[in-house]
Amino acid sequence: MKKNCLFSFVLVLVLCCFVNTNEANPLNLEAEKLIHQLNLFPQDAKSEFMEGLNYQAKNSTEQIVEKKFRFPNLIESSSSSSSVEDLGHHAGYYKIQHSHAARMFYFFFESRMNKNDPVVIWLTGGPGCSSELAVFYENGPFTIANNMSLMWNEFGWDKASNLLYVDQPTGTGFSYSSDERDLRQDEDGVSNDLYDFLQAFFAKHPQFQKNDFYITGESYAGHYIPAFASRVHKGNKNKEGIHINLKGFAIGNGLTNPAVQYKAYTDYALQNKLIEKSDYEDINQLLPQCERTIQLC
Repeated sequence: MKKNCLFSFVLVLVLCCFVNTNEANPLNLEAEKLIHQLNLFPQDAKSEFMEGLNYQAKNSTEQIVEKKFRFPNLIESSSSSSSVEDLGHHAGYYKIQHSHAARMFYFFFESRMNKNDPVVIWLTGGPGCSSELAVFYENGPFTIANNMSLMWNEFGWDKASNLLYVDQPTGTGFSYSSDERDLRQDEDGVSNDLYDFLQAFFAKHPQFQKNDFYITGESYAGHYIPAFASRVHKGNKNKEGIHINLKGFAIGNGLTNPAVQYKAYTDYALQNKLIEKSDYEDINQLLPQCERTIQLC
């Protein structure tokens, strides 16, 4: 049963990347079915982990409601210096300050090595991809074994940092709102929500306020990250709240200006002998239509 739940949980996260919530399609229906089975809807959450979290998030006057947890089916490594019980693994909801009814979901994994390690926030792109995908498939503490159990990730970033994964913007992954006015349409709205979240997070965890802070992410987060970093810098400069010790940001495979980047991809592929000259010419003929479609978005 636990293995099936874990598989379904991961499948839900994958589906969340491809579902357009404004359209009724098979992916919508399948995702909704799985979410119902896992009791992840805030209004009817009954699972042992999510029930208390969502109930508190709806009824608490606090900005952040957070619970410490451990994942089931986690195989502890004999080489790990700490047991799971010693580690600080947290999940929570943030009541977005400047919203009508929005709640932002996040995971927080304290460093396996040193609590003085930098605090690093990871933003997956999409737009609309849950950052939990990185928890299991990229730089998170865990990897998924063939038997659907969890194993420690030898290269997890939590070996060198205190890791935050946030589902953003509102409507992504397990972040939700009952009011469509909370759906963000630009980087300013996204970065303001993330900045407000950081203020609440560091108020909840004051022991990490002195740590260095880095913003990281991939793909469409190439739009989010510079705007978010600028917002943090502005907040620090204007002394708006808790000083965030921003030291830098990193963007992997960033999509920052597709109109420029897409034209360069074919040159890069041809020069590195990844495609033939005929492929290069065919792809370049398709680029104008891609550019027009981008403008429509």
